[in-house]
Amino acid sequence: MPNLPLAGLRVLDISQVMAGPFCCMLLGDMGADVIKIEPPRTGDSTRHSMGFRLKGEDSPGFLALNRNKRSITLDLKTDADREVLYALVKTADIVVENARPGVAKRLGVDYDTLAAINPRLVYASISGFGQTGPWAQRPGFDLIAQAMSGILSSNGFPGMEPAKNSIAVADLGAGLFSVYAILSAIIGREASGVGQYIDASLLEAALGLSIWETTELWGTGKPPTPIGSANRMSAPYQAMKASDGWFVIGAANQGLWIIFLDVIGRPELQRDPRYATNANRVVNREQLIADLAPTFLTRTRQEWIDALLGAGVPAAPILDYGEAVTSEQAIAREMVMTVKHPVEGEFKALGFPVKMRGTPQAVRLPPPLLDEHGDEIRRELVARGLLAPRKEVAE
Repeated sequence: MPNLPLAGLRVLDISQVMAGPFCCMLLGDMGADVIKIEPPRTGDSTRHSMGFRLKGEDSPGFLALNRNKRSITLDLKTDADREVLYALVKTADIVVENARPGVAKRLGVDYDTLAAINPRLVYASISGFGQTGPWAQRPGFDLIAQAMSGILSSNGFPGMEPAKNSIAVADLGAGLFSVYAILSAIIGREASGVGQYIDASLLEAALGLSIWETTELWGTGKPPTPIGSANRMSAPYQAMKASDGWFVIGAANQGLWIIFLDVIGRPELQRDPRYATNANRVVNREQLIADLAPTFLTRTRQEWIDALLGAGVPAAPILDYGEAVTSEQAIAREMVMTVKHPVEGEFKALGFPVKMRGTPQAVRLPPPLLDEHGDEIRRELVARGLLAPRKEVAE
């Protein structure tokens, strides 16, 4: 197999739970040597999360976020284990941590300390609210970031209790934004010769993904409110109810609107000034959907989907996750893979969400057992003259 694009880069993953581990897993998928540094005995707290298990003690959540990594346990509160970390830093290109601001400095593993050891280091801190500002010391979780970014206020349906996005958009978004910042810094390092510090947060990731919502705010002067499955910029672009259930349609521009009306047999709506343009349809969305609803109740959702797709109008069934991961497209795109694990045996995991023809990704390492590679990593450091051999304890 040809070298993956990040082969030769070493990442020290001093993070837990989701945003940091997700970021580091993506770097590992692209070929980086990711060393996961975990606290002794407990390890990453996600090892013990979730209310169900497969076979071993590690949770499926941990398994999902930590492939292509090696694990070593270090107690960063002790001088001896900090020395191991400092030796690793000399060999590393990237460090990712997601403790609350100030914790890394108290442990002596902050950017300034580690950059003095290795000036080429790219160091990413992922926190709830960033390293500065009046909210910096608040505890940060995905739910908190969704609440304080505006997402919770605009999600769900009108008049109902606030609805969190079921996907951890703040956590995963922070991980993704951190990946692109880290790789940009690595490219910049080629010219400057030095690394840099990256300050990412769940709050800013959630805000950064709120493109349509902030556009509506500044365009209308009013905060966006929940609109269910509808779109803020196009109509009709949402779920509709057929005679046997729900499906979605996306007549998102004027050309599709005209074709759409022909397919559903409602050409008179083209002459209605309330629906003459997409802008008019967005303003009058509620009335438009009320006018369309009786028509869709006349046929089954599959009949509507077939008719609309046949005319080139986007339409789709609403699949649950079981249906989504077993769909013919997900199978064709290898979006479910089987991972072999020394304890779990084989378990299912999501496939790689992007495909690379020249350097195809693979699971080179299954999610590690706690401290599985501790001795191996120490031996590597000793072999490079960066760490003294461990003294044998007399019986």
